Amino acid sequence: MSEVMLAAQQRAVAALPFDRRVFLEGPAGTGKTAAAIARMRHLLDGGVPAESLLVLAPQRTLLARYAAALRSADLAPGGEVTVLTAGGLAQRMIDLFWPLISAPAGFERPDRPPVFLTLETAQYFMARLVGPLVGEGYFDGVTIDRNRLFSQILDNLNKSAVVGFPITEIAQRLKSAWQGESARGRIYDDAQTCAERFRAYCLANNLLDFSLQFDVFVQGLWRLPRCRDYLLGRYAHLIVDNVEEDTPVAHDLLIDWLPSCRSALIVYDHDAGHRRFLGADPASANRLRAVCAAQVSFTDSFTASPHVLALQQRLARALGRPKVWSSGTVLVGAARKPTSAENLTYGEPAEPELAGTAAILASTVVASAVVAPDPAALGTALSFASTRFHIEMLDWAAGEIAELVRGQGIAPGEIVVLAPFMSDALRFSMSERLAELGIPSRSHRPSRALRDEPATRCLLTLAALGHPEWAIAPHASDVAHALEQAIPGLDLVRAHLLVKVAYRPRAGVPVLTPFAQIVSSMQDRITYLAGQRYDRLRDWLATQAGLQSGVPLDHFLGRLFGEILSQPGYGFHLDHDAGAAAANLIVSARKFREVMASAAADLAEAAPGFGREYVCLVEDGVVSAQYVEDWRGEALDAVQLSPAHTFLMSNRPVDHQFWLDVGSTAWWERLNQPLTHPYVLSRGWMSAADRDGSRAEAPALPGSGWTDAAEYAARRAAMSCLVTGLLRRCRRQVHLGIAEMGEHGTEQRGPLLQAIQHTLRVS
Repeated sequence: MSEVMLAAQQRAVAALPFDRRVFLEGPAGTGKTAAAIARMRHLLDGGVPAESLLVLAPQRTLLARYAAALRSADLAPGGEVTVLTAGGLAQRMIDLFWPLISAPAGFERPDRPPVFLTLETAQYFMARLVGPLVGEGYFDGVTIDRNRLFSQILDNLNKSAVVGFPITEIAQRLKSAWQGESARGRIYDDAQTCAERFRAYCLANNLLDFSLQFDVFVQGLWRLPRCRDYLLGRYAHLIVDNVEEDTPVAHDLLIDWLPSCRSALIVYDHDAGHRRFLGADPASANRLRAVCAAQVSFTDSFTASPHVLALQQRLARALGRPKVWSSGTVLVGAARKPTSAENLTYGEPAEPELAGTAAILASTVVASAVVAPDPAALGTALSFASTRFHIEMLDWAAGEIAELVRGQGIAPGEIVVLAPFMSDALRFSMSERLAELGIPSRSHRPSRALRDEPATRCLLTLAALGHPEWAIAPHASDVAHALEQAIPGLDLVRAHLLVKVAYRPRAGVPVLTPFAQIVSSMQDRITYLAGQRYDRLRDWLATQAGLQSGVPLDHFLGRLFGEILSQPGYGFHLDHDAGAAAANLIVSARKFREVMASAAADLAEAAPGFGREYVCLVEDGVVSAQYVEDWRGEALDAVQLSPAHTFLMSNRPVDHQFWLDVGSTAWWERLNQPLTHPYVLSRGWMSAADRDGSRAEAPALPGSGWTDAAEYAARRAAMSCLVTGLLRRCRRQVHLGIAEMGEHGTEQRGPLLQAIQHTLRVS
């Protein structure tokens, strides 16, 4: 939404005086971010120095619209606006003030520079420490992948940092809530021990994972007068978006910071908190309104149609979610008594100079009260198909998408296919069906193991073939799959035939035979066109093998992609998903090399070893970090295939949403996380020590532990939040795919399907 298209209430927020702290709230799709961007431009156009303005959000992808606005050609030249996450701010400040904080924070080598770890490199060092302990019997009885185990230990450390409790309390808090067999307590103790060992290792080697970065910044640097004066003196104006998705410690920081700001705009989404598993705390974010002199509420949706909003309200009622915001009343600096359901605290009384703004806002928003549910509207907002088998549901979804694109002229980029989890089989089946219909598609599945992407496995296998000095001979089946991915027209059967006659590992060293040396009968079966492409790829790998003196792996992968695989006649040509996977792998390898180089004494001697170490790390199943490029796919006019939560966090509205496997219980279930717990490790939960009175400000949940009732309530609230978030990002229609038998042949009658059936019955 450009500035000229802004509604009156958005322009009013943008034009507020330069010395106001404003708490802007409302449901998703009501134009809050557009108003915040307009506010940023208004500050810059009004002469506010760009370097005095800080824009914060809990996730880098949520800052993309601000970054795009700052690239606008009509902005006046000058300084640069700082656009960061709280974690990014912490890292920047540690890097700047390292000499002041390194020794007080407990680092054993304060004279050496800090080494900032990514999620992937943190898992690498965690594996070096915890791997041997697992072999000694730690976590006996826990049946999850090792790297998922390592990531959950890191998650516990992160929770301690962003929630604000010592890492020594992790096991105590988890055990205080556990209601099952006592053996689980030992598992929590193991996780506690591993977390403490990892923290000690980081302090001994100047390594800073996310949790340590945040701890050092909040507990150390923020309390140093020199650092605090620097931040308060430089950033006089703050804009904080999606504050409900941020963490309690970040909110603590803002509560300290805001009174010293000349102006601030805090943007809060209702019915959100989708990043709760990462520490998001909407209740904590509500505390920020008390330090803002003005409160503004938007209710007029610029995204969802009235029909979709009516459907959203009916589903919310069926799911039992209390409808807190039931009127279009706008509060600008006005205090009112919150209801018990809201439990909100409002700030100071309205100031006289805001009266004109209040009138503008009220006149434009009060008329847009919550839409009254209309039974006739459900047919406009909702379509569905009930099929017997999963494959029939996929056929229906592909056919409906084809009708929308060809029959109604809907752009493919305005369609998203969602499922609670996007498995490899589901992604492949949908993308193949759409490809047969001539409809482009792309998938977005972050936080998967890097090795799970076929394009990544292809690149790593070819990298091993191009680095004989590693003495890593990939399995014949991996080579066959890599060649199938790399060479179009070479199906898996022919790829296996080619590998059988051309792949000759010798003493752990991989060797590929030229196509010309293969017997002619086998050449005929493989085809000469595929053989020609195979020879070009083989010759390129052989040439690179002779030039490997210190060439970093990320450089090798970049050249392999650019010079061979992305060229016409090869598998990655015009394949957006493969290109995205390759880009992520290259960035990941580069960051791994940079971290290892910072920790190594001699880069020149260690550089060749970094590549081999990295390949082994990925093969072990390291969980992928977040890559911003993954979230920029909306520029492609292609149908998006995505997990539901991932689509929510992209914060992008579309015309049509397809919800698949609506009867699956996966819409309702939480991930299996035996070593951590997003609700127990939060401020809303009291450990045994808290209940004794040491931290009385943390409210206790009902009962003495995490009971089935608490789990049921949490799941119901989470599903209601998910459904509300999806519908508020749908402009025209939701299409439900319902299969009696799921992907694995099980009957599907989950809670989401029951809620939808209830909604349709009472219409």
